[in-house]
Amino acid sequence: MNKKIAIVLILIVVILGGYFLLNNKKVQAPSTNTETPKTLSTETPATNQTSKQYVITYTDAGYSPSTLTIKLGDTVTWANDSSLNMWPASAMLPSHIVYSGTSISEHCPDTAGTSFDACKGITSGNSWDFIFNTKGSWKYHDHLSPSFFGTIVVE
Repeated sequence: MNKKIAIVLILIVVILGGYFLLNNKKVQAPSTNTETPKTLSTETPATNQTSKQYVITYTDAGYSPSTLTIKLGDTVTWANDSSLNMWPASAMLPSHIVYSGTSISEHCPDTAGTSFDACKGITSGNSWDFIFNTKGSWKYHDHLSPSFFGTIVVE
């Protein structure tokens, strides 16, 4: 009887693992940027007077807008209007390595503000800001609900 239970448990783990692996294909590295993150040029805008601030709203249905085009040096605010915590973070799940070239274990907590990663859950009614200082197309996901994702295009 114990062998049967062990086999059933193994099958359940394999099936669930395959499901989550295949279900998360939507969260991928940027498709338009072929350079590795460490060789990307980081530019700082000439003045902060031209910088703009954008808001992405997180609801129980995901991020809106899901794609946002901004200029170098602009700030994006993720506002949590959902009933759950959110954790916006750079692709690729689960390491968050694409924007900064460092993994979640290397850059969290992000005291320098250089990693596209909130590094923690943002509670309902609160927000998180990030200033984009690297050009490219940056995919991101909700680390707590990986089926929710979006893209920031920095020109």
